[in-house]
Amino acid sequence: MKTIFKLLILLLLISGCSEKSQVNVVNLRCEYKVNPVGIDIEKPRFSWNLESEQRGISQSAFQIFVSFQTENLDEKNAEIWVSPKVSSDKSIQIEYEGKPLESNKKYWWKVKIWDQDGQTHESEQAYFTTGLMLEAEWKAKWIGLDKAVGSDEPERRKTILSARMLRKEFEIEKKIKSATAFISGLGLFEMFVNGEKIGDQVLAPALTEYNKRSFYMTFDVTQNLQSGKNAIGVILGNGRFFAPRTGKDEQTRNFGFPKMICQIDIQFEDGTSESIITDETWKLTTNGPIRKNNEYDGEFYDARMEIKDWDKSGFDDAAWMNVELVEKPGEKLVAQPNEAIKIMEEITPVSVNEIEPGKWIFDMGQNMVGWVELTVKGKSGDKVSLRFAETLNNDGSLFLDNIRTAEVTDTYILKGEDEEKWEPRFTYHGFRFVEMTGFPGSPTLSAIKGKVIYDALEVTGSFSGSNSMINQIYKNATWGIKGNYRSIPTDCP
Repeated sequence: MKTIFKLLILLLLISGCSEKSQVNVVNLRCEYKVNPVGIDIEKPRFSWNLESEQRGISQSAFQIFVSFQTENLDEKNAEIWVSPKVSSDKSIQIEYEGKPLESNKKYWWKVKIWDQDGQTHESEQAYFTTGLMLEAEWKAKWIGLDKAVGSDEPERRKTILSARMLRKEFEIEKKIKSATAFISGLGLFEMFVNGEKIGDQVLAPALTEYNKRSFYMTFDVTQNLQSGKNAIGVILGNGRFFAPRTGKDEQTRNFGFPKMICQIDIQFEDGTSESIITDETWKLTTNGPIRKNNEYDGEFYDARMEIKDWDKSGFDDAAWMNVELVEKPGEKLVAQPNEAIKIMEEITPVSVNEIEPGKWIFDMGQNMVGWVELTVKGKSGDKVSLRFAETLNNDGSLFLDNIRTAEVTDTYILKGEDEEKWEPRFTYHGFRFVEMTGFPGSPTLSAIKGKVIYDALEVTGSFSGSNSMINQIYKNATWGIKGNYRSIPTDCP
């Protein structure tokens, strides 16, 4: 009999397993999705699927084991939880009933089931990690800058606010056993440690009603830290925290200027620990290359204003401002429970046409949500603008009536190097067609590449038939789902 388990924690996904053979059981294995990292609920729920090549296979009972150690996952040694044998065919949302979970720990678990004939089958092991279970365990403070600076114009109907860049240096003198970063940056953030971006998520964290609840994310940064001097850098975008509009017609709510909280808990080999936290000692600047970022209007990036090595140790930040301690955004700060948004696919345009001198229209061949990566070579100060739409007018120009007041324009100012590549961080668009102006020379199809973004959900099936119309309907449906899963279900494109 071939039996397969798929283990998962509801909303908080789990780790992988390999094939294992047992007496009277062939190819027992655990299929999985991504490891759940940083859950902070007291009683997570476990789920699994029982599959078999034989008919009539069913589960008659189950038992769950949880331990700190992989070798302890049995009835005698699982020190965290050995559930009773439960006579049930239930295999979803089984509530954890073991010892209280501790913060910033790694827990291993597996399940044993009895089939309809009373034979037992065990899954391989999986794990989950915990975040900060108690509010009191947050030593870090919320920091930011609650005012406009320089070219910022937050009171305009189409608000303008440059991205805020924050940094902190620190030293490590002991050998690191593990290091975990807990961070929330509102509206959106990207985090860097010693010059490397942490994680592959985009447009993070997920959307919430910020006055009630904000999400933090958890990252293992053990390999990113080093003995001696270290640096953390964070870029804060506006997202939906800082309103893209101030007019009454749009009724977009403003929760304040961007802010962040970050805590890196470090465990050393000698048993001691240390926390690197956001506090008054961090520095901030608004003079970086992202001059505007707005979900309606796009992102304006001036590569001439890039700050080299700002996220590495040894950078001179004497000209940067001191951060302000700011109020927390809402009532609760909790771990993000859902999958992060990621760049899930890349698309090459299928055609490009010059509809008038210097104005080029790219057809991506597919209505998509995301942005494009620009590849360009020119002189310092050259400005390339990209504008986005879903359909065209009869004359081949962008149809923008449905866009209303949104500028839907990304702008890149070249620094004048051999070849430059750029893509935005804190905006996205729904589009099939891209209008390009200001490109030095005549662009080819390789001048842009589409980056399709949506929640990193597991694909569990597909459909293809002999009827082309039904196949197209299926394709339309799947692309509609991709375009509307952005941490919450949205309503377009």
